[in-house]
Amino acid sequence: MKILTISLGLLLLLIQYPLWFGKGGWSDVMRYRDVLNAQVEENEEVRAINAQIKAEVVDLKTGLDEIEESARSDLGMIKQGEVFFKTLDNPSSNVSN
Repeated sequence: MKILTISLGLLLLLIQYPLWFGKGGWSDVMRYRDVLNAQVEENEEVRAINAQIKAEVVDLKTGLDEIEESARSDLGMIKQGEVFFKTLDNPSSNVSN
């Protein structure tokens, strides 16, 4: 009876080994879970960027305010009749004492 118990215990250990340490075992599952969580976070960030881009596209298609704003900020354009003032960031460096 003792030999049967020992042999069944060893058989159980042999069956359990691939579950814990083999291919597709517990360590692989934990590693894949970490990779999956990282991918989910990256996907959420990309979805937020895509939503922002979609909103900008809708604004560009529906209204001229977005076009005017981007022309002013990106291209430095001004309206007819407006006066443009350019200021220096560090005017004290140009003045001599």
